[in-house]
Amino acid sequence: MAAAEAAISPAAKESGRENGDPRLDEARWRPVLRLSCRLTVDVPLPGFKVKDLLELRAGSVITTGWRVNRNIPVRVNGTLIAWGEFEGAKGRLAVRVTDLA
Repeated sequence: MAAAEAAISPAAKESGRENGDPRLDEARWRPVLRLSCRLTVDVPLPGFKVKDLLELRAGSVITTGWRVNRNIPVRVNGTLIAWGEFEGAKGRLAVRVTDLA
């Protein structure tokens, strides 16, 4: 037990973070929560042309080269943060995060 306690930094003990209190994590992240970021899901679209892009409408279906059972990369500002899978949700296409990078 003493070895585990020694691994916790004095600053973490002082702030209460050694207990994993989610309120403290939220307070720590609060200054950046409203910053904009670009979330992308990278899916290969073989043979996709500008013509195809211009023809997209609500409800359009796009064929991809990605296998259904294969996880897709999820990036924030170009940095891989997670892997996910496509899922239907309330008539919309969604990405469920399956693994954090």
